[in-house]
Amino acid sequence: MNIQVKSSNGITLVPLESILLGERKIYIEGEIDGEKAGEFFKEVQLLNRQDDHKLIDVFINSPGGEVSAGMLMYDVIQSSRAPIRTFCMGRAYSMGAVLFACGNHGRYMFPHGELMIHEPLLGSRVGGNSSSIKSISDSLLDTKKIMNQILAKHTGRTEKEVEEATSFDHYFSPEESIAFGLCDLIVGFDKVMEG
Repeated sequence: MNIQVKSSNGITLVPLESILLGERKIYIEGEIDGEKAGEFFKEVQLLNRQDDHKLIDVFINSPGGEVSAGMLMYDVIQSSRAPIRTFCMGRAYSMGAVLFACGNHGRYMFPHGELMIHEPLLGSRVGGNSSSIKSISDSLLDTKKIMNQILAKHTGRTEKEVEEATSFDHYFSPEESIAFGLCDLIVGFDKVMEG
């Protein structure tokens, strides 16, 4: 979507995403994959170069996606000098919930938002010989442990509590998200409009 912007040179069409990025607002929408992770990396890098003390807002509406791509985004959020606050715009499931929970300057949900956490899933069919299948299984268990440690860190829960919660698709309302430590506050749209 393009927006008409008036200047001394007349009217120019500017992509809405560029205007919002200029206001330090980044959107993670849809499946999380390598392309989205790369784009997110570049956007956060740009905003840190412009001002590494000014707040960045990250809005999430995602069913989750690739663990490796999500882990890159997680690393970016954790190591960004500029503070990052996260908003759940609708749903933040799986890796989307992990990214939401790791916001370091406030984690906000709208009244009808929803989070979901679970164990990492196999991204494709398992095939190959027994050694390959064992290797895949071991890797999946390692990933599960890492994800549980991350969620424990950001929720204040023990790894055992997180493991119990992620043993199935566990959905959280905003109130339940706060109680579990995934979210800080339920907010309205006015919070988005703050500077």
